[in-house]
Amino acid sequence: MNDMTIRILESLAEVSAEQWNALSDGRFPFVRYEFLRALEKHNAVGELYGWYPQYVLIEEDGVPVAAAPMYIKDNSYGEFVFDWAWADAWHRAGLRYYPKLVVAIPYTPATGPRLLVRPDRDYATYASQLIDAATAHAQQSGMSSLHWLFTDERDTRQFQNDSRYLMRLDCQFHWQNHGFRDFDDYLSHFTQQKRKKIRRERRMVAEQGVEIEIRHGHEMSEQHWDIYHRFYRSTFERKSGIPTLSREFFMELGQSMPDNVVVVMARYQGEYVAAAFNIRGSDTLYGRHWGCNREFHSLHFEACYYQGLDYCIEHGLQRFEPGAQGEHKISRGFLPTPTWSAHWIAHEGFREGLIRYLDHEREAVEDYIDELQDHSPFKQTD
Repeated sequence: MNDMTIRILESLAEVSAEQWNALSDGRFPFVRYEFLRALEKHNAVGELYGWYPQYVLIEEDGVPVAAAPMYIKDNSYGEFVFDWAWADAWHRAGLRYYPKLVVAIPYTPATGPRLLVRPDRDYATYASQLIDAATAHAQQSGMSSLHWLFTDERDTRQFQNDSRYLMRLDCQFHWQNHGFRDFDDYLSHFTQQKRKKIRRERRMVAEQGVEIEIRHGHEMSEQHWDIYHRFYRSTFERKSGIPTLSREFFMELGQSMPDNVVVVMARYQGEYVAAAFNIRGSDTLYGRHWGCNREFHSLHFEACYYQGLDYCIEHGLQRFEPGAQGEHKISRGFLPTPTWSAHWIAHEGFREGLIRYLDHEREAVEDYIDELQDHSPFKQTD
């Protein structure tokens, strides 16, 4: 019988990249050691922003076989499953909502695995053990709650079968590749009005003299990263946000995950004026960050959506997740897609209240998704 141990790690430096990466099939880039460790090394997680690593690790005979990227949170920043109203309710009742625990990819609202189980192990068995271990840690640590955010289909089914957890439905806008030959073939499935609008937007970018470059991580020089990071910071500065990811963080990803990094850069009269940062998985492109230093008509749509769609079609990627929110994405072919999160609540009274709240919220989200489907740009025959 194998000797099983469960550990809570405060840093991925306690395991090797090879050991951690063996816990997934490599399809989802954000659970890779290189990405999560870069967040640690460049202070995107830790005391500064209130993400304290508490990785759950299951080992057999000293070999990691399952894990979950868990963090203590003393705020709700960078999660994208919004629970500020929950925190306010706790506070008004004279209770503390923070600290809490989350299993998530910091600052990354991308659907993917959170229960990491070696492909040569039985998923259901070890996924159940991970949930038990994380929940026990939350109870023993006196946490108000434990939240698993943006779970993929398999993980979601696992939580739906666990009576301790409440399921929360939300919606994003995702694109699916149905074997399109090229962008024109893609547009041929649109209604005439929507097709003309997109062609006009793409044409306007070219007529303004803006040129587009696609660069992978190994094609980004230090100067390129300097320019990109200025754009990245400018977006947060305009919106009074916090640019948590440093230039050095992006540079490290470009070096450690060069094939996964896809940067769309826009140039006007020899100078870069905008950039969009994407991460590529084995079958999905994830749009993450955008910034610019001057406005051009339709450039945001070109850099953040149309170039990404072109890239997916050319490289045979099946999905494009361009980030959270944004109903304007529907007219460009990104259709409303359910997303899920799972929540363990320590306080029985609040748990009962949240059951009713989530039931009503789920009905509203389902109605919202149904209504948005009516605005699809595709021909009815498609």
